[in-house]
Amino acid sequence: MENNRGNHTEFIALMAALMSIVALALDALLPALDIIGIAVGNSDPAANQLLITLFFLGMGTGPLLFGPISDSVGRKPVVYIGFAVFIGASALCVFARSLEWMIVGRILQGMSLSAPRTISIAMIRDRFSGDYMARIMSFVTVVFILVPVVAPAFGKLVLDTLGWEAIFYLQVVFSLLVSLWFWRRQPETLPRENRNTFRFNRIFSGFREVLAYRRTMLFTLIWGFITGSFLVYLSTSQQIFEVQYRMPEMFPYLFAGLAITIGTATLINGWLVVRFGMRRLITVSLVGFTLNSLCYALLFANGNNPHMAFLMVFLALQFFTVGFLFGNLRSMAMEPLGHIAGIGAAITGFIATLMSVPISAWIGSFVVTSALPLFQGFFICGALSLVLLTYSNYRMRRGRRLAR
Repeated sequence: MENNRGNHTEFIALMAALMSIVALALDALLPALDIIGIAVGNSDPAANQLLITLFFLGMGTGPLLFGPISDSVGRKPVVYIGFAVFIGASALCVFARSLEWMIVGRILQGMSLSAPRTISIAMIRDRFSGDYMARIMSFVTVVFILVPVVAPAFGKLVLDTLGWEAIFYLQVVFSLLVSLWFWRRQPETLPRENRNTFRFNRIFSGFREVLAYRRTMLFTLIWGFITGSFLVYLSTSQQIFEVQYRMPEMFPYLFAGLAITIGTATLINGWLVVRFGMRRLITVSLVGFTLNSLCYALLFANGNNPHMAFLMVFLALQFFTVGFLFGNLRSMAMEPLGHIAGIGAAITGFIATLMSVPISAWIGSFVVTSALPLFQGFFICGALSLVLLTYSNYRMRRGRRLAR
């Protein structure tokens, strides 16, 4: 393990690039959702949200295959497989002429991009552990956040000048460039002597082992709740800003401003996590996440949208807390799984996705004429997460008392 303060700049940038293709495939498409819906014969905004939420379904199921394969053949070949499938899935999206086929293409895109995303996490775990893993994850996320900052504006520019199909073509070009960089500059992080023979029953045995780690399961469930509530925002942000507030030209910039908020918090987390520890930062952030959403829900309980400035302040505060949660929750869940990092990342991601997709679809169905259901969803997910975290802290303190 490389738990030191050495210079890992290129490694951080490359891991962020592997993850950023996911953000590009999601966020660059947001300004085009309505137009794509019309192109495939759909005019229901709620149905268009499926192009975002079901992408995550693919993201959650793909790692169950790619994780065990990476533990068997190494990390790098799996990334190449994922990018190859992504190119084919993008072609399917371009030529789809029905919502159903577009959804199939988006699910396949999510599954294929789960390969570089899962492998990047496994490669980080191969090299780091504990609070230093959280530190590296934070810096990776900061670089990764740069894509959501520019992706909607980039998507709208491409949409206005070249059409919605060009968004998919440019995603493919970006994936090819990252593949070339990864091939030339990133060494394999899983030595041959640490690899396992690929067997499907390893998925089931991996599930049993992951489920046996109470700490892993608790933080995976919290991660699922937070991801689910955040996914509501991703899938409804275009509808809120462009339809409810009638500000289509401002949408990319508003989205970028909120992404910068998450990036700022994540960067600060990278500095603070080694000093204060992941658990303490998670606790403080979850309290802020829950109280902020509760305040909005109480202040605007009548369902009328407030002035845009008030909405942006509450969203910025909400996402500032999210910046402290994503990397720390993932690192806490992965900490006991260093010996099965590939399958561990796959299973924890699968469980979190199984939670987040229905949470997002259900809450998102209420975000029609008001942003209130979005914050109500934040509050419910935050409150449930606090209950789980309180139980985890109780178990930790009890274990320490018994150890004395």
